[in-house]
Amino acid sequence: MAATPGSLKELPARRVLVVGGGPAGLRAAEVLAENGCRVALYDQKPSVGRKFLVAGKGGLNLTHSEELTGFVSRYGGEAGRWRALLAAFGPAELRAWAAALGVETYVGTSGRVFPKGQQAAALLRRWVARLRGLDVEFHVNRRLESLRPGVAGTWELTFRDVRSGGPRTENVATLVLALGGASWPQTGSDGRWPTVFAADGPRIVPWQAANCGWEVAWDPRLLAAAEGKPLKNIRVSAGGQAVSGEALITRYGLEGSTVYQLGRDLRAMEKPALRFDLKPEVPEQSVFDRLLSQREPGWEEMARRLKLGTAARALLEFHGPAALGDRRALAAAIKCLPLELKGPRPVAEAISSAGGMAWAELDGDLMLTRMPGVYLAGEMIDWEAPTGGYLLQGAFATGTRAGQAALRHLASREGQP
Repeated sequence: MAATPGSLKELPARRVLVVGGGPAGLRAAEVLAENGCRVALYDQKPSVGRKFLVAGKGGLNLTHSEELTGFVSRYGGEAGRWRALLAAFGPAELRAWAAALGVETYVGTSGRVFPKGQQAAALLRRWVARLRGLDVEFHVNRRLESLRPGVAGTWELTFRDVRSGGPRTENVATLVLALGGASWPQTGSDGRWPTVFAADGPRIVPWQAANCGWEVAWDPRLLAAAEGKPLKNIRVSAGGQAVSGEALITRYGLEGSTVYQLGRDLRAMEKPALRFDLKPEVPEQSVFDRLLSQREPGWEEMARRLKLGTAARALLEFHGPAALGDRRALAAAIKCLPLELKGPRPVAEAISSAGGMAWAELDGDLMLTRMPGVYLAGEMIDWEAPTGGYLLQGAFATGTRAGQAALRHLASREGQP
């Protein structure tokens, strides 16, 4: 898919399109507008930043204070790309960006970075006001229907008004696509954009749920006792990975940070399963010694002495040793309790998605190599990261790179250095 040569006389100078009004698209638009470009931003929803607002519903986690090497490892593959992206626009730059909007940030006890007040709506209002002050045009309720080669090395985009059905066509030489992943479709991130590309076009990796709950075939009696109850201060492992934190028993299975972080490993397993260490701070022999110190091996007393919560007790009762009075078997189960999983929850319910445009289709500037002048940002690229600030940081970093690269593309077309 390549653009055709021709005349540029009828095209507005330095006009750039950004498609997608999430954090990646808004950031790309900001970079371009700050550098004198006429930016038109399109989004299919009635307002921009909807997923940003949902992400901040329980307190906006902007980024994380982790050092660069550890930060890069959170994104799995493409370490070289992420090292460069985060070196150019990492946690320090994101905090400085928020400060420029008049929003002070702080580092929480977990290392996560939040704006003071933790209000996503207030930050978004200031951000949109800044973009309007930079003369960014906002075109909402417009869904991208097609993208094809235009004249004079340009791209022709057709948008459909989601209310009236009326079309609108734009021709530009440079554009940024930030169309999102497939999670939370009610925010506009519905994963339908692959149809915009030709069947023989760039390779797109199928969508999968990431940072999502996993289903378990619970015994109804377990749910009666423990549904909605947390598993606190545990260590959970899958494959060769192990993470510490919490999990939550739900009617369909498990949710929580530990489960989310192991999603990539669970998807790679033929028979996904988790192993729980319910007392990670206590060696198995010490657990056994505590149990052995009891004269009577009554389960209630053993659970009380070990300070097992309601959810942990329910797991042991229904997925632990057949005889809870067997202290050696019980100690082993407390330190390594296996649990088979049925599968992940639907991608629409996930916090984020894996899949999207394959990295191999993009150059170092996030331009589609088959489509010069077309840059990608955000979750429409095939990457995933855990919750904790890594997702938003990835969106901002890729949005910044795409915006800067689009500027260079414009300059090269204009014969500027």
